[in-house]
Amino acid sequence: MDIRTIDDRFATTGQIRPEDVSALKAQGYIGIVCARPDGEEAGQPDFAEIAAAAQRAGLPAFHIPVSGPLTEGQIIRFSDAMAEIGDGPVLGYCRSGARAGSLYQTLDR
Repeated sequence: MDIRTIDDRFATTGQIRPEDVSALKAQGYIGIVCARPDGEEAGQPDFAEIAAAAQRAGLPAFHIPVSGPLTEGQIIRFSDAMAEIGDGPVLGYCRSGARAGSLYQTLDR
């Protein structure tokens, strides 16, 4: 994983795999946000697989798929997810990390 820290609250990376989740928790992440639609690329794990691994690790995980310009609904869902996760480092991922970063940039900080 090529994790890029934006600030103390959020970092981004490309696609993660279910087996990465326990290491992410060990690194101190307290939640995961996926901005990648399922089935975008062959071999990509479905969000349900990531969510199951996150649940086993005790991490909340949210799926807010983005496949074009951000919508008001996606921005609201992201804001709600971040509020539910709470303070602490959250990892956002998609194919490259860019869409997850775009979601984070919409927050009033």
